[in-house]
Amino acid sequence: MIVKVIQDKKILFSIGSIFISILVFTLKYIAWYTTNSVAFYSDMLETLINVAAAILGCVALIFASRPADQQHPYGHHKAEYISAAIEGLLVLTTAALILYESVEAWQHPKLPTAPFIGILFNGSAGIVNLFWCIILIKVGRKYCSPALIAGGEHILSDVWTTVGLICGFILIPLFQWSLLDAILGFCIAINVLRVGLHVIVDSFNGLMDQAPPKQVTEHIYEIIKANATEALEFHMVRFRQVGAMTFIDFHLVVPGTMNVYKAHEICDKIEMALRKAVGLISVNIHVEPENEAKITIPK
Repeated sequence: MIVKVIQDKKILFSIGSIFISILVFTLKYIAWYTTNSVAFYSDMLETLINVAAAILGCVALIFASRPADQQHPYGHHKAEYISAAIEGLLVLTTAALILYESVEAWQHPKLPTAPFIGILFNGSAGIVNLFWCIILIKVGRKYCSPALIAGGEHILSDVWTTVGLICGFILIPLFQWSLLDAILGFCIAINVLRVGLHVIVDSFNGLMDQAPPKQVTEHIYEIIKANATEALEFHMVRFRQVGAMTFIDFHLVVPGTMNVYKAHEICDKIEMALRKAVGLISVNIHVEPENEAKITIPK
């Protein structure tokens, strides 16, 4: 039930991203259309990718919300990482297109028309993006959603692009320097390239079963230690983070004379404490008697 509620919330925000990205794209299209600027065209092109990425992320979240089945007994959570990886590739493609347009503008420079109207519409789009990326990153971190975090970081890069673009674009009519338009487009491409590589690296880490952050793993160790007082020790602790789900497995060493019921009771206590502290988890505990433990137990 908890998993379903979280997935429903993530899908809701993902649908919101689609409408927000369409609104922002419309504003940036007007900015480009009124100015015929390569820099504004580059910014608009990046936002078009945002629309595609938002749709892709929503589809991935819907697929990830499906319960575990016979073919996927651990669930479908990794669909979010696949979505984030594809979004990263789309971002890299956008960077290449922007670089191409920037080179063309450098070779054939021209002054944009109606620059201040373009600044007005592009700035409005930046404000909308700023509020939405803050919400997406916050919600994505709260629910450990790679798709929402990737979308939020992508939009955040768009915000910084807009800030730099407007600051630079104001100088074009003041100094009548037409090459500045191409330079701004080139800077946008470099920033988009940086974000795309970051998103891809993060998504690949998720697909490779990266462990949770160090502070989370240390907290897990403390919880196990505090709730395994009747056991002799625990070892071979392993973690992996898959979307909102944290997978934990370890060996628990108990006295050889302890009965199965008591050992099971200790395992339940540890699992309940972990679930309360960490949230969505899957715990696998291998119980070993002291004489069969894989490592020597200190006396």
